[in-house]
Amino acid sequence: MLKLTETTNTKETPDDTLTLPFEARQKSRHPAITQGGIQVGVFLPRGHTLRHGAVLTNSQGFKVKIEAAPEALSTVKCDEPLLFARACYHLGNRHVPLQILPGELRYLTDHVLDQMLVGLGLNVEHQILPFEPEAGAYHGHGH
Repeated sequence: MLKLTETTNTKETPDDTLTLPFEARQKSRHPAITQGGIQVGVFLPRGHTLRHGAVLTNSQGFKVKIEAAPEALSTVKCDEPLLFARACYHLGNRHVPLQILPGELRYLTDHVLDQMLVGLGLNVEHQILPFEPEAGAYHGHGH
């Protein structure tokens, strides 16, 4: 098993790609298989979330690009700023990982949350898409 122990900002072409769902991108230690069929082990500092496009490497210089896997998501589109803010507030109050785009919210499909947003007057659609939620207020600030 090839160990991947650090992230890098290199612009060099990666040697392979690893496609992971959000849950796996939050884990600091886990085995995986790259698209090229190589067994790797991810060994990163705890609390580190891999973002789409991140590159992992090791002491031998092997580089693996991370891609966000398509997942079952609930998608809400809203052009009303107050209603959009209310939806963000209620989901955030439940500590739901949330991807916020202009006029659009995405979260991992949960029928209870879907019903809550329908109750607010929003339409919830289901799609299979890569999920890249907000990093959080304390991400990268030493907390």
